[in-house]
Amino acid sequence: MDKFEGVANTLFVPLVARIAISKEFPEYFCDEKALELEKSLPENAAKGSSQYSNLASVARYYNMDEMVERFVHKNSISNIVYLGAGLETAYDRMQAKLEDQQVNWYEVDLPEVIEVRKKVLGEYENETLIAGDMFSLTWISKLDTALPTLLVVSGVFQYFHEEDIIRFIRGCKEKFANGELIFDATSKSGLIFTNWFIKRTGNKTALMYFYVDDSNGFAKKCGVTLLEERTFFNKVFKILGAKLKFFTKLSMRIAERKKQVKILHLKL
Repeated sequence: MDKFEGVANTLFVPLVARIAISKEFPEYFCDEKALELEKSLPENAAKGSSQYSNLASVARYYNMDEMVERFVHKNSISNIVYLGAGLETAYDRMQAKLEDQQVNWYEVDLPEVIEVRKKVLGEYENETLIAGDMFSLTWISKLDTALPTLLVVSGVFQYFHEEDIIRFIRGCKEKFANGELIFDATSKSGLIFTNWFIKRTGNKTALMYFYVDDSNGFAKKCGVTLLEERTFFNKVFKILGAKLKFFTKLSMRIAERKKQVKILHLKL
């Protein structure tokens, strides 16, 4: 298997988390494809990670996978589009569950990332990899916009500024007649903690800027409807309970109480 080369180290953080949790807590989340990719990671890819940071990353995938599955089952034919896809392995996690559904899978990212995906992950028959800047919206021309479409933005918006994201969401609203968007966001206080963690990993140039304290208020700014606001950790407590370290449980309880990390589901 080829090595991941020529891409930013920040791309490895979510993959490292999926590998770590798949090993430690497979009863909660198990990503077989991510485990296969461990041998392709560079040395020190897991630097600075902790049980809490890994679970926070994976809880995002756990919840988004549920939301994707629900969307697909609601629609007879649909597009699922991962924007800023990075080293996402959602197709591998979910295809078996959704094999009876008609789903067009898309992954969009910068050209150098797409090249690495093709080399290491390959490209499936009903999957389309699109190289380009997601904010340019040029990728939309590759899709049938009349179909029900779910846009999935995982771990991306935080690196940009609010005005850029609002412009992006308004642009997508104009293009998709039957579109929805899910994305993760932190609160202002959560952003402070996240930037502290990023500095610990040595990625001091990858600081985050975007946060959402008022989900309904943000949806109104974008001219769209908030369908759901979901926090990360409800299922984690139920499934793992006493297996979690004290600091992990404490951090999760604070995050849940203050809604420091959440997923917004918008109707475009």
